[in-house]
Amino acid sequence: MHSQKDLEYMSEALAEARVAAEKGEVPIGAVIVLGKDIIGRGHNLRETSNDPTAHAEMIAIRQAAESIGHWRLLETSLYVTLEPCTMCMGAIILARIPSLLFACRDPRAGAAGSIYDFSEDERFNHKVNVTEGMLATECSNLLSGFFKELRAGKKMKKVL
Repeated sequence: MHSQKDLEYMSEALAEARVAAEKGEVPIGAVIVLGKDIIGRGHNLRETSNDPTAHAEMIAIRQAAESIGHWRLLETSLYVTLEPCTMCMGAIILARIPSLLFACRDPRAGAAGSIYDFSEDERFNHKVNVTEGMLATECSNLLSGFFKELRAGKKMKKVL
């Protein structure tokens, strides 16, 4: 179903998500691959940077574009641990990324099939091939554990 290389790249995205968690950020990670090389990496940095656009995908897209010296990320694949939101799907389409692979769905904000499906919208001038489910359990568990700890910490603060 998924190639060994795909699993390796999604594992790299998961490693980025763990870095985000260590920083107290929502644990989402992304990598962009061209050929066999990772040309962009990112993890959420919204809290630490006070930047609402500092999503893992956006950071990886900026880094990849800088890496190749062009905004068109043709022939690349984006691996991300959570289904992208509307902002990130817009950036994926604008960057001309042809392939998106994500681990688990985002039922509250997902724009690759959950709430919206920008990848299938005929009105856009670029289509994105979407594959989902790779390392979904691991990525979902990381997110669930993060929010469980966050809620427990908030309850503890109320008690104190």
